[in-house]
Amino acid sequence: MNRPLALVIDDEPDIRELLALTLGRMNIEAALAGDVAEAQAQLSEHNFDLCLTDMRLPDGDGLDLVKWIQTNSPGVPVAVITAHGNVETAVQALKLGAFDFISKPLDLANLRNVIESALKLGEPAPADDNRLLGNSTPMRELRELIERVARSQAPVHICGESGTGKELVARLIHDSGPRADGPFVPVNCGAIPADLMESEFFGHRKGAFTGAVADKAGLVQSANGGTLFLDEIADLPLSMQVKLLRVIQEQTVRPVGAAAEEQVNIRILSATHRNLADMVANSDFREDLFYRINVIELRVPPLRERGDDVLLLAENVMRRLGSSTEMLDAGARKLLCSYRFPGNVRELENMLERAVTLCVNGSISSSDLHVRETPRADDALPAANSATSNLGGHIEDVERQAIVEALEKTRYNKTAAAKRLGLSFRQLRYRIKKLGIE
Repeated sequence: MNRPLALVIDDEPDIRELLALTLGRMNIEAALAGDVAEAQAQLSEHNFDLCLTDMRLPDGDGLDLVKWIQTNSPGVPVAVITAHGNVETAVQALKLGAFDFISKPLDLANLRNVIESALKLGEPAPADDNRLLGNSTPMRELRELIERVARSQAPVHICGESGTGKELVARLIHDSGPRADGPFVPVNCGAIPADLMESEFFGHRKGAFTGAVADKAGLVQSANGGTLFLDEIADLPLSMQVKLLRVIQEQTVRPVGAAAEEQVNIRILSATHRNLADMVANSDFREDLFYRINVIELRVPPLRERGDDVLLLAENVMRRLGSSTEMLDAGARKLLCSYRFPGNVRELENMLERAVTLCVNGSISSSDLHVRETPRADDALPAANSATSNLGGHIEDVERQAIVEALEKTRYNKTAAAKRLGLSFRQLRYRIKKLGIE
């Protein structure tokens, strides 16, 4: 069996020798290059399984080489070597397509983890189990993005409304990448009491505080070798955001009561239904943490933007409930296609489960769904049709609809939505509160 082949690019002979020695001990053959031109020549001649490159090279920039590799050798995972603490450069490299980054001075344990993860990218991907259903354009694009980001170790932030399936997307990223055989640890950041948060995340040592009768590993350590999914990350208190930032940047964690930090090897995925950019603007979320977790952003579309996917999902839910899809009559199907689903897929599941339980004669009609039929965002607004109509109520409906549409089109960026509506940020915020828009 042929040994894997890696390309090492660095203008310092000592660093090249150290990397080649480390690769050799892992039974990986190393080819060496001292500059961009030599690296490009070797990449054009050989099929490499991995590339390690320094950021500063005599005849160019490591970022330019990353871009060149994405265009000319897109199947080669490339990890960049950055100066210690140079987070901005590392994030930029990840956005350009780098698989991962390694900080100087080189930590050999971390280096081995990066190399092992990169080599796993060449292994066959797990079969698609159709967990992310949908034939609409937004869903096809989302699946393509998941396939691409799964190859990287870059932090991914998943945004979308409640009930759209953000955790499902996170699990697919994990299962489709080189960490699939490692743990996937989901954490609901809003469900952990503030006074227990540090211990829950980082663990503690025996005697660290009253009740700490034994050493305990935290959620971060539990995800070692795999993925830590931080759901509703917007709910993290600012004091915890600072500590999480260090874990992401340094890949180290210090349990409560411990004297030294421990090395961890985790990939961070996060999600929230709130707009983190707005929270940063209002000083409710740290800007440095926002840019660190938001290297790659995935938006999960709401159900109302997915067209006929609602019927495909409904049929899947009915099968899971052990019921025939033929139970849905024409009226029920029409209602499902016109309803806006503010609760998204989760609301659809609950609606059908209730309907299956309460329907009579083995058939589900529109009345069994127990919803008020409402138009989609692109349908015409209802107009006052009688002298007794409530004019004020209709005006509020029009205003509410316009604001919701503006928020959806700007991905819930209130500043951009206000500009689109010709309002100031303060005016928009007042109207959102007045109209009870979530």
